[in-house]
Amino acid sequence: MATAGKVIRCRAAVAWAVGKPLSVEEVEVAPPKAGEVRIKIVATGICRTDEHVLEGSFPNMDFPVIPGHEGAGIVESVGEGATSVKPGDKVILIPLPQCGECSFCLNPESNYCMKSHLSKSQCLLPDGTSRFSCKGKQIHHFLWVSTFAEYTVIPECVVAKIDAAAPLDKVCLLGCGFSTGYGAAINTAKVKPGSTCAIFGLGGVGLSVVMGCKAAGASRIIAVDINKDKFAKAKELGATDCISPHDFKKPIQEVLTEMTGHGVDYSFEVIGRVDTMVAALASCNMNTGVCVMVGLPPSGSMMSVDPMLLLSGRTWKGTLLGGCHMKDCIPKFISSYLEKKLNLDLLITHTLPIAKVNEGFELLRAGKSIRSVLLF
Repeated sequence: MATAGKVIRCRAAVAWAVGKPLSVEEVEVAPPKAGEVRIKIVATGICRTDEHVLEGSFPNMDFPVIPGHEGAGIVESVGEGATSVKPGDKVILIPLPQCGECSFCLNPESNYCMKSHLSKSQCLLPDGTSRFSCKGKQIHHFLWVSTFAEYTVIPECVVAKIDAAAPLDKVCLLGCGFSTGYGAAINTAKVKPGSTCAIFGLGGVGLSVVMGCKAAGASRIIAVDINKDKFAKAKELGATDCISPHDFKKPIQEVLTEMTGHGVDYSFEVIGRVDTMVAALASCNMNTGVCVMVGLPPSGSMMSVDPMLLLSGRTWKGTLLGGCHMKDCIPKFISSYLEKKLNLDLLITHTLPIAKVNEGFELLRAGKSIRSVLLF
């Protein structure tokens, strides 16, 4: 492309400081270095994790930063040695690396690449530098992807090539929300046919868990949320029961135990609160129940748990991106979507231009959206 090797000036939503609204600015995006890819972002979802960045509760975060991690776009140029994609390819950016070579990537039971940035500051690219600048200042990256920028530069290990027929404004959800929720049910919990499940939290990820439980053949899927406006969508996607903790005087885990007789077979916490994490664990049946933590708690959170909840046989698991090897899973999800076996469209409630990014976050905070998609 004519822009290859040149600095590109484009729009991006910049978080200048904790607690401040995003500011749509003109930023400069440098060309990719060796092993990197520059991508023109077409569409990106707004995820609760991006809200954690803005409120300062995401770990190891440096400002100013360009958030966003659920994006789809088109390859503009590639750096030396980057061979898995080429200019013009449609791609999805993935917020968890997959180098394909380390012992974790080669382990079918793991999806946590040893190149992962989650255990340390991940606001610069692997070489310790940024490709973004604005008003003469360096701007930090987020999870190496920063999809709230019209152009972004990423390491090759965080991009997945997809079918050219895929609509980017729909399949961008595969970059995080859908894959995380659906995968939590299919890959992490390994939900069995005929089982009972409870899902705490009915945002885009929680509803994707509902879809995963249904696809796995669960016979009873109990959706739990204090926002009853989400119940209709949950039932449309496969929930058999919808309950609000506000409607009961007893703890919700006791309610679920009474509803099922002994507790659910699988529970999923998709909110990111330590109290609901413990409630989700306690709602499992005491011998073979499996609880999966999906929601991201605020940085520094700690919890106190009665060890008897685990000693009796329950299993408590965490998951990142639904246990998916993203470069392998995303093309399969794309095929299922194009074959109309998966309907991502049902999760998208709002589509907005990047200029209205703050409106998208207000919809999220007010519980009025499932997934808002931003378009450039």
